[in-house]
Amino acid sequence: MTIDPAQDAFFTLHRDLPREGPGVADDVAWAASLLDLPANARLADVACGPGADIAALLDAAPLGHVTALDKTAHFVQAARDVWHDDPRVTVLRADMAAIANDFHMIWCAGAVYFMGIEAALAAWRKSVKKGGVIAFSEACWFTDAPSDRAKAFWNKSNPAMTDTAGITAQIAAAGYEIIGQRRLPDAAWEAYYTPLEARITLLREGADDALNKVLDEAVDEIECWRGHRKEFGYLLSVVRPL
Repeated sequence: MTIDPAQDAFFTLHRDLPREGPGVADDVAWAASLLDLPANARLADVACGPGADIAALLDAAPLGHVTALDKTAHFVQAARDVWHDDPRVTVLRADMAAIANDFHMIWCAGAVYFMGIEAALAAWRKSVKKGGVIAFSEACWFTDAPSDRAKAFWNKSNPAMTDTAGITAQIAAAGYEIIGQRRLPDAAWEAYYTPLEARITLLREGADDALNKVLDEAVDEIECWRGHRKEFGYLLSVVRPL
């Protein structure tokens, strides 16, 4: 099998990071606070990455169970390495489009865009218990006039990115009501970018052309957010099927 140097470089950078996108435990706690979760709730962590949100999900339902899934093998292994001896957690290598069972809350941090909001909500509807919710964060414009720098970055990485009204319209089109929405705080971004910066520094010496390109792109991403953080971010939405 031929190894794609660009993909290999990307995973070299992202291996061993504590999380794969912006987020803090308070995001999960806030989402869970909007519904009356039983202590033994069944929760799903869809596209879980290395499992950064599993502990917060267990805090929300300490007698419950978290089914965490991701399709990337080394992320799955990283999560299993931490949670393999906890009977409250099952980590699966699986496609986010094909989740099974039913859950009080389906949590998806920053990964819905792989499917699209309407497609994801339609696919997961069958797995939401009566009265349950889906909580997801999605990249979002917070201004009607973003800078050229911000537009250039997001047009490349997420050309379908919209604003709060656009996300709200897609939720409604999928047949869901909004229980609550809020922006992820700056602390959520720093929780991702601070370890990423340390990883970039560690890898820079001796990096080949492919890895240097990935490192440069990551630096550009971080600088774009730090310089234009008021223009965009992640919108966390907690929604329920109608």
